[in-house]
Amino acid sequence: MILLKISNHSELIASKLGQFIERLTPDSIDQKTIEDLVIRKMIENLSEEGVKGEISAVNGIEVNDNKLILNEELKVRNHSKF
Repeated sequence: MILLKISNHSELIASKLGQFIERLTPDSIDQKTIEDLVIRKMIENLSEEGVKGEISAVNGIEVNDNKLILNEELKVRNHSKF
């Protein structure tokens, strides 16, 4: 299993759509938008390489000092098979 955390979602939104739009959108929407775009691109690239699997966007998971922390709001936001 691979866990990927995108830490510069606000900067990516600002660079793609502009500073004004970034300031109008809440961070949670920015993060979900970027995660969805990255997932879509990962599925495309992995499928082209012949990789089959599943990918999920999950809320409520953190990694801190090599420990996996599950929060109360643990929820699978999106799940796709490819």
